Amino acid sequence: MGIENPSREEIGEILKKSKKIAVIGLSDNPERTSYMVSKAMQDAGYEIIPVNPKADEILGVKAVSSLKEIEGHVDIVNIFRRSEFLPEIAKEFAEINADVFWAQLGVENEEAYHFLKDKGYTVIMDRCIKVEHAMTK
Repeated sequence: MGIENPSREEIGEILKKSKKIAVIGLSDNPERTSYMVSKAMQDAGYEIIPVNPKADEILGVKAVSSLKEIEGHVDIVNIFRRSEFLPEIAKEFAEINADVFWAQLGVENEEAYHFLKDKGYTVIMDRCIKVEHAMTK
């Protein structure tokens, strides 16, 4: 049993109703994809929370070292880490009860997918949030 993403329409609805995106692995280097994608989402009106234990501030926002440090509800957790880190991130995600677990393009893990799907979470893997957002306009 593989990974099945929500339909394009469902992804569009998720992006329309979401406001706050925690970005795991957000780099403070403007050349990195995570920075460019997160900046585009921030420019589109989303609140971006950088989750990076090695940074103080990214995109003008104070960085946190883990999801548990974020105050208030998180709509989407967008992940820019290698696929093997997803099961560990999925467990932390479930603890903060965010709405959508979103692994970026090229990032997927069946163990993490099934762990979260079995708990009833929305899971998107191997998709770029910036590309999906551009398609929903």
